[in-house]
Amino acid sequence: MRNLVIAAALSGLALAGCSQPADETATIATTTAFEPAVMATSAEINEADLRYRISTLADDGFEGRAPAAPGGIAASQWIADEMARIGLEPGNQGSYFQPVSLLEITLDTARSAFDVFFNGEPLDLAMGDDVVYWTKRNQPEVSVDASDLVFVGYGVVAPEYGWDDYAGVDVTGRTVVMLINDPGFTNPDGGIFNGSAMTYYGRWTYKYEEAARQGAAAVILIHQTAPASYGWNVITGSWSGSRLSLAREPGEGTFAGVESWVTEDVARHLFELSGLDFNTLTASAAQPGFTAVPMTGLSSAGTLYNTTQTMDSRNVVGVVPGTERPDEYVLYTGHWDHIGIRDVPDGEDGIYNGAVDNASGTAAILEIGQAFIANPPERSVMILAVTAEESGLLGSAYYGEHPLVPYSQTVGGINIDAIMPKGRSRDVIVVGYGASELEDILTEEAAAQNRYIVPDPNPEAGYFYRSDHISLAKHGLPMLYADGGIDLIEGGREAGEAIGADYGANRYHGPADEYSVDWQMDGMVEDVTLLYNVGARLANSDAWPNWYEGNEFRALRDAQRTP
Repeated sequence: MRNLVIAAALSGLALAGCSQPADETATIATTTAFEPAVMATSAEINEADLRYRISTLADDGFEGRAPAAPGGIAASQWIADEMARIGLEPGNQGSYFQPVSLLEITLDTARSAFDVFFNGEPLDLAMGDDVVYWTKRNQPEVSVDASDLVFVGYGVVAPEYGWDDYAGVDVTGRTVVMLINDPGFTNPDGGIFNGSAMTYYGRWTYKYEEAARQGAAAVILIHQTAPASYGWNVITGSWSGSRLSLAREPGEGTFAGVESWVTEDVARHLFELSGLDFNTLTASAAQPGFTAVPMTGLSSAGTLYNTTQTMDSRNVVGVVPGTERPDEYVLYTGHWDHIGIRDVPDGEDGIYNGAVDNASGTAAILEIGQAFIANPPERSVMILAVTAEESGLLGSAYYGEHPLVPYSQTVGGINIDAIMPKGRSRDVIVVGYGASELEDILTEEAAAQNRYIVPDPNPEAGYFYRSDHISLAKHGLPMLYADGGIDLIEGGREAGEAIGADYGANRYHGPADEYSVDWQMDGMVEDVTLLYNVGARLANSDAWPNWYEGNEFRALRDAQRTP
């Protein structure tokens, strides 16, 4: 996930020796021979401990921590060993592991085809240039035949906003065409949704899920750079080739047969062929009372051929038992995986170590876990290192569907995803600002560090919906996603923005995201301490923070908290 500082910039031990495996019965066989040194660590959140844990996780020996590769499995074992070493109890019925089975689906592009037809004649949309398509169904062959197109605006059903783009239309077996983001983006002053700030309903993940619930055979999502917050190159780069999802039995799960994106130029042509005005209809889709519009003469058809394989990975979970209310839990999450190894020419570095993203966050939650061991909380604290974030938030999605603690007993959570090594900052950035009462605690604890909180500078991009906390938030659990800011004590905003821009341009999701002894760490230490303090406040109270009134997840949480 993109670090918050980058987003801001782009928008303006026990004693030395080898520990025993934390859970030998859950160990998955590996071929990596890497045996990292074990270093004594303290209960204090400090620079030396963070450096030790980050440098270990980002070592070439873990081969970039791909979720189901030997290096990744070895890294998850090291995390479990660390949890055991510092005194965390196993979080899953005596095990430090929650197994996560992943399904890799590879589209045979040479044999597969998906196209739109006008009056029975194919438009010959080119894969990559005009359209990108795939399926999430665990089937070797998926077909869509003569499926009529219907424009459903933003494809949103949001009762709390009084909005239903599917009202009065049956899309069973049809192909739904829709816009990215939500109506508030186009109509920020209309008092709808959250203005220009994206809600969960604006994310492509939600749109495909809702279309499947409505019975659609296929989904065509219209790409537009501004509301998507990324260009068509991201679509072709991220949605092509093999795709990972949670493994499900054939026929299990609800998915449309085909999910796809098309370029805006293709979408405009489709509207024109159907006798519809693109600008008029897309503007109308952002107004209350919009109703779906059939795209007369247009249908979709195609057959997708896939090869599939199942791979095993795992979340790593440890617990600090509460002294007074052990059945109530405060949750910390961070993803341990990264991209792994890619083929490169001889002499080049093909290991994507992910030191910032997210060895830093994994190190942070281990630091926090050790601090709680030394300062036992009244409520229990769960430290959850999840897998396969880079593949689509899959480890957290699995936990979201199979929580180890009921949501009614989980007080709230804090997600840590990529902490930038830099100097201390005056500000603290909150992504998804204005979401939950966890921000009230953060505001007070930040003030104790003489700091202030600010919203993320690009809320319309929906960064709140792009990291692991969303997998839990969508089930109702209040989650906080915050990071150190860009207004640095030494160098101000200019220096903070420069650090973020440099990382985004030169290291983010690249082999250069490596640990360095030259990192400046005082800002990271302060940020991790702040997030520990927020969790400690929560773990030593009887408070149950909720989402703010009007938030899209409030009703879910209210139901969980109703006796």
